[in-house]
Amino acid sequence: MTDKKKPLVVVTRKLPDVIETRMMELFDTRLNPDDLPLTAAQLQDAMAIAEVLVPTVTDRIDRALIEAAGPQLRLIASFGTGVDHIDLKAARERGIIVTNTPGVLTEDTADMTMALLLATARRVAEGERLVRSGQWTGWGPTTMLGHRISGKRLGILGMGRIGSALARRARAFGMSIHYHNRRRVHPELEQELEATYWSSLDQMLARMDIISINCPHTPATYHLLSERRLKLLRPHCYIVNTSRGEVIDEVALTRMLSKGEIAGAGLDVFEHEPAVNPKLLRLDNVVLLPHMGSATIEGRIDMGEKVVVNIKTFTDGHAPPDRVLEALL
Repeated sequence: MTDKKKPLVVVTRKLPDVIETRMMELFDTRLNPDDLPLTAAQLQDAMAIAEVLVPTVTDRIDRALIEAAGPQLRLIASFGTGVDHIDLKAARERGIIVTNTPGVLTEDTADMTMALLLATARRVAEGERLVRSGQWTGWGPTTMLGHRISGKRLGILGMGRIGSALARRARAFGMSIHYHNRRRVHPELEQELEATYWSSLDQMLARMDIISINCPHTPATYHLLSERRLKLLRPHCYIVNTSRGEVIDEVALTRMLSKGEIAGAGLDVFEHEPAVNPKLLRLDNVVLLPHMGSATIEGRIDMGEKVVVNIKTFTDGHAPPDRVLEALL
């Protein structure tokens, strides 16, 4: 792909106008102006003609689709950080490079995680619903009591870019930082955050006031918070998840929330999204958001710019800067 012909790029969802315009200038680009998720059949058609596919998290690029792709497809430049929607092994076997857009969503997602943490502990969404319902009768000394977060122990599951950014915010709110990670972070970062490392996830879970899920979804993290581990949490503990719904056993979580075995949850992601467990919808102690943790205009443009750079670098015959390697996940 080193000739001068513009590569055929198929984009599966509507991207910011400035990004789509740049793609039209640089590549032979097919856009999705209706922004409706492509069906499996439509994805297969796209992959039959595309030299570069630009999917998003809503596109399940499984082995069957990859094996049915045309021989000209050499790059999947995903618009997003997570790559659990792409069968990386199948792509590697077909010689298809996969890239993502790391780093640009760190601050946005950390902001939303902190917002969910506060909203859950202080019952913000529940209070807002009370006012809108017309049933609020005025201030009372025991009305809508939540919990202060200052002095509470925050357990971060996954101390990567987002986990570290969250820790900095939580420190400013007077929280005590704890974390579990595949690898202990650099001593300087640990010292900066005054963070306590737990090699045992079970031991950390049993001692925290709030748990934040910030690890990626991989085969190793599927239902990492299983029913057994959820039962280790203390009844006053809150859970916040802005990572992937599959990391938590959602059925067990819902059951425990309904029984008061966990104090509450703030969820921006769901195990079978966009479907949401109907039982979750009926719980007042849960804040539910539509996977909007990274949804800022600035963040989406930054993501798109990374996609453009990855495609341009690859089509110019160089290694794209954000290539995803299975061994690093």
